[in-house]
Amino acid sequence: MTVLVSREAPDFTAPAVMPDNTINPSFRLSDYKGKPIVLFFWPLDFSFVCPTEIIAHDRRLDAFDKRGIRVIGVSVDSQYTHLAWKNTPRTKGGIGPVRFPIVADVNHEITQKYGIEHPDGVALRASFLIDPDGIVQSQIINNLNLGRNVDEILRVADALAYTRETGRVCPAGWESGKSALEASAEGVESYLSEFSEDL
Repeated sequence: MTVLVSREAPDFTAPAVMPDNTINPSFRLSDYKGKPIVLFFWPLDFSFVCPTEIIAHDRRLDAFDKRGIRVIGVSVDSQYTHLAWKNTPRTKGGIGPVRFPIVADVNHEITQKYGIEHPDGVALRASFLIDPDGIVQSQIINNLNLGRNVDEILRVADALAYTRETGRVCPAGWESGKSALEASAEGVESYLSEFSEDL
């Protein structure tokens, strides 16, 4: 396992199925530098928990777009398997016309670069929030049987945007519109005295 938080996100070039179902043979993460990115991995196409997570990301894509966040998915399946999965109706175990790129990591190089390969050879359920400078700010990693909460990824993305804008820091459970605090002993004391019931 590799902790990438505070480090530059490893770049990669790999085939990907694009939102319009064309195949980009040389999709590069670095082409998205300058925008915040949610890069998320799942174990295998045509499985059970995975489609629920992918569809959950797709259903919130407008919320990601509103924040300027690019969503990119990755698994160890081929681009042809990805395309077949997209072309399979959701009522039959497919994911339908999801609107973000899906990267093929057949050689497991990306999964290994990000340090999230399961002993069975698939990717763990991992999400990386990458800032516009290409630095990993958050990583959430679940075992194969535990699905993610996409709303939590949005919450963390909001917190990151807020801290970059204001220089303030976000306390436990912070949500957009709530108060934050100054990164000082006095700031913490003031916050705790005023907002301790929020914790």
